[in-house]
Amino acid sequence: MSDGLSFRFDVDGDNFTSAGQASVQVKKDLRRLGIDPEIIRRVSIAMYEGEINMVIHAGGGVAEVRVTEEAIEIILADKGPGIADIEQAMQAGFSTAPDTIRSLGFGAGMGLPNMKRYTDYMDIQSTVGVGTTITMRVNLPQDE
Repeated sequence: MSDGLSFRFDVDGDNFTSAGQASVQVKKDLRRLGIDPEIIRRVSIAMYEGEINMVIHAGGGVAEVRVTEEAIEIILADKGPGIADIEQAMQAGFSTAPDTIRSLGFGAGMGLPNMKRYTDYMDIQSTVGVGTTITMRVNLPQDE
């Protein structure tokens, strides 16, 4: 795995039923690679939250996962409306999801906080009217 592996998924923006398919596939792929189940759990939660956010707020996007010997990196990119106030968006419970989405059980304002909680590194680059790119990393244990 010296060069690492890369997976790319298109996240359908109009489809709540398919939301989460990329994180399920990544979970299977990481399991096949023999990655620690706790790391897989963290990656899956962070990625699922990101996928749901792309469906709710951005009309979909692209999820890319890179696995190296050091870490699992998740890059979520969309061409949605962007995040006007990232600091506010990071507050647990803050949500701009419409009531129709909330009635489906989504949009509780825990997506970004959970993404940060379950990763070792998270960076959000967002431009209003252009889109958002979120980069997350979960470090892999290193043999001494």
